Amino acid sequence: MMRWFLVLGAVNAFLSVAAGAFGAHALRARLPVDLQVIFETGARYHMYHALGLVAVGLLGHLRPSPLLAGAGWSMLAGIILFSGSLYALALSGVRVLGAITPLGGVGFLAGWLLFAMAAWRTTQ
Repeated sequence: MMRWFLVLGAVNAFLSVAAGAFGAHALRARLPVDLQVIFETGARYHMYHALGLVAVGLLGHLRPSPLLAGAGWSMLAGIILFSGSLYALALSGVRVLGAITPLGGVGFLAGWLLFAMAAWRTTQ
């Protein structure tokens, strides 16, 4: 399973770079500045958590753990809900989509907490 987190991390890193480039170039003239900032925030957090998935996969190869699996799935859910809702909000202008974003933030928080717990147990 940890191989999947490495692959998911790499794929999401690719997607976040593509989203960032799309936002910086294709959307620059099409979106108001406030929506560009929202899109860029989605891309930035997308990359942070893609790297988190890679970290989960690497630590999981050393010491597999159910906590790490939970961390990886939580980070992936966070990417989908947080970054996905910000991308959708920026592209559509539908502000109610911002109500989904905090759910993704909870996924990120849970993922990092589970990662910390797994790292603590792994290194003892």
